[in-house]
Amino acid sequence: MCTNYTGFKLLLCCLLLSTVRGWVWECTPAGSCQRRDPHVNDTFFNSLDVCRLVCGDRGNIWPLPANYTTKNKDLVYIDAKNIVFSIDCPTTSANIYLGNVVDYFKDVINENDEQNCSKTKYKLILNVNVANSILILNYKTSEEYSLDITTDSSSKTVTVNIIAVTIFGARHAFESLLQLIETESTADETCFVTLKEVSIQDKPKYKHRGLLLDSARNFLSVEVIKKNIIAMGMSKLNTLHWHMSDSQSFPFVSARVPNMTSYGAYSAAQTYSPYEIRDLLQFAKLHGVRIIPEIDGPAHTGSGWQWGADAGLGDLIVCYNKLPYKSFCIQPPCGQMNPANPNLYQVLGNIYADILDLWTDGLDLFHMGGDEVYIPCWNSSQEIVNYIDNNRSPEAFHKLWSEYQEKALSAFDAVNADATEPSSAILWTSSLTEISHVEKYVPKERYIIQTWVSKSDPLPKELLDLGYKLIISTKDSWYLDHGFWGTTKYYTWRTVYDNTILNDAAVLGGEVCMWGELVDNSNVEPRVWPRAAAAAERLWTNPSTTSIEATSRFFSHNDRLARRGVRTSPVVPKYCSQSHSDCIGYLVT
Repeated sequence: MCTNYTGFKLLLCCLLLSTVRGWVWECTPAGSCQRRDPHVNDTFFNSLDVCRLVCGDRGNIWPLPANYTTKNKDLVYIDAKNIVFSIDCPTTSANIYLGNVVDYFKDVINENDEQNCSKTKYKLILNVNVANSILILNYKTSEEYSLDITTDSSSKTVTVNIIAVTIFGARHAFESLLQLIETESTADETCFVTLKEVSIQDKPKYKHRGLLLDSARNFLSVEVIKKNIIAMGMSKLNTLHWHMSDSQSFPFVSARVPNMTSYGAYSAAQTYSPYEIRDLLQFAKLHGVRIIPEIDGPAHTGSGWQWGADAGLGDLIVCYNKLPYKSFCIQPPCGQMNPANPNLYQVLGNIYADILDLWTDGLDLFHMGGDEVYIPCWNSSQEIVNYIDNNRSPEAFHKLWSEYQEKALSAFDAVNADATEPSSAILWTSSLTEISHVEKYVPKERYIIQTWVSKSDPLPKELLDLGYKLIISTKDSWYLDHGFWGTTKYYTWRTVYDNTILNDAAVLGGEVCMWGELVDNSNVEPRVWPRAAAAAERLWTNPSTTSIEATSRFFSHNDRLARRGVRTSPVVPKYCSQSHSDCIGYLVT
């Protein structure tokens, strides 16, 4: 471990190693790893990660596979520099994608170089077979895979067979394989180990497994977004819901409507260029993640929209930055789109066209926002009051709102005319989606509804009964911004994990939401991770067990995320992750 040092640094390193106790770990009968004093028993493990790999009947993979069997838990040492890959895909494009996945796999393995490994090492052979030529990830794409590890002692080879319907299932298999390879380190050497025989058959319970990031309230750099995407891929979350605009800023650079960022970005440096977005989309795809953009409206609009009158287009928004803000909107600066102005839909169409130019795989889903619309804001505009003939009844309000939705969706359809089938629009639950009139204003053939109500609220079930498709974001379990403002409560990873959602074919899945009022580059990762990974297992596996049974694997996955450079938050003192059985009942709420 000190081979890279000379002179005084070498002496200091050796002194430290001689004085720091080298713990060992026992796999207890309860199936968890417990820290022990060294040299008590030579059957103990030198590495906590290796102990976790062997210990228990559920393995150490996160999220828990649908079916996981270890036929032989003996360890075998592998030569990370002697890996043979064989990829069988139906198209060149699929082969290129998996070639990039292989490069990613090798990069992760090589982050922990072997050092002086004296053990007998086996050659690793990876065979990958993909049946389908599909290259587009959407909620209908198969992510199923099987992974089998076998070992031949006579030829000293470990063979991994991966079979998947699509490249995305194969990618998930590689992620699982990375979790089946650990490093065994002592003072003298570092070796790679895996299990001799493993069989996995795996597929997700829910098609849509998402994380919402909000880069409009506070700007998030591309690099920070990529860190979150890496963690999503490791946890098999497949959808980044990107809240790209809000009343505070409009950082998306629109080639057709450059005024949006000129008037709406926090600064010239805090924008997302077409080049950066294309790069993000490709990066996300490599990690098995698709990005769904949200251009919010008709509320949550302000900065970026205030230039219309000066450009001869009239007021594109009304009540902009009107005070006191609580009389007109949920948070400053206020603003709502002006549905009485026909030029609004032309501008929206241009923005939508720019988005479709960048999302070259197409958009089966597009998020239109659609919540927290305030009647007083629209009533403050004489133009809108005249437009609805001075009828200020709630019905007139909802009619105007639904008219906006219809025209905005038509503007999207017009620039998406080449799509093989129309995109589905996503709307947040709001007064427009109330059961008494949702069917009147929100056609279920075109809209998917994202619910953000509490787990006790009957609304999701009522919407299901009416035939709507849903994405569920349980407000009192999966809103990760809670606990830092007002009277909201912080939700631990256990609350996130133990939150179950409706099990119905029309429930596409769910999302955890990291709203951005109080996060930026400095703190968004530890606010999101590892809690988002808890939701990832709920959405991938939906196990009948609780967070209690998942504890050891969750601790391991948090360590794994940190090793990959994700700035995760600790969930217990380190002692408890090293000595799980000593901490039963501690921090369980």
